[in-house]
Amino acid sequence: MENKKIFRKENIPNILTVIRAVLVPVFMVVIIFAPRGVYGEDMPSGEIIMRLVGAGLFGLISLTDMIDGKIARKYNYVSDFGKFLDPLADKILVFGAMISLITFMGGSEGIPYIFEICLIFATFIFFTREIAVTSLRLLFSNKGGHALAANFAGKMKTVFQMVFIIVALVEPIIWDLWIATFVSMAIMAAMTVISGVIYFKEYVPLIMGKNAEK
Repeated sequence: MENKKIFRKENIPNILTVIRAVLVPVFMVVIIFAPRGVYGEDMPSGEIIMRLVGAGLFGLISLTDMIDGKIARKYNYVSDFGKFLDPLADKILVFGAMISLITFMGGSEGIPYIFEICLIFATFIFFTREIAVTSLRLLFSNKGGHALAANFAGKMKTVFQMVFIIVALVEPIIWDLWIATFVSMAIMAAMTVISGVIYFKEYVPLIMGKNAEK
């Protein structure tokens, strides 16, 4: 009986979200333990294969995010569990992917040093933004408020995070100029900061207003 309850159609978005979270460690293993060549030389076939597998897997995982969101909105399959787990799974996916890239790139020869530094700072920006916004949401919720819906900048931030990770995996197979990788990283970092600032501008007055009322 319990299995029948779990696999009801209303739970499809949550099931997809759980699958997304479970697949993140698989993606990390694929990237972290992929063969590494020397950049500027012919890339080993093993590295090419694992990069493509990693990019495909990441794309598939990201697709579940879009699908479960569409299903939940279309059929109004919204639950407290989904509200909690969906954004958490997104953060786990992106943070796990960026940590994997740092580990993989750091173990490769010939990677531009500036790229490694930028990647570390981009990861720091992402982590700081998520901690700050999540803390604001928790504080506002504890004061009796309802969490604000994701704004356009927040949605674009997520899109560019996923675009950057796929580009960083695929572009070196095609050429070693790193142009698309640096551009997508810069846009991702900018959207991460902008969306964080927007959330602060929206939440802080609401929190201060509630404090004033008390």
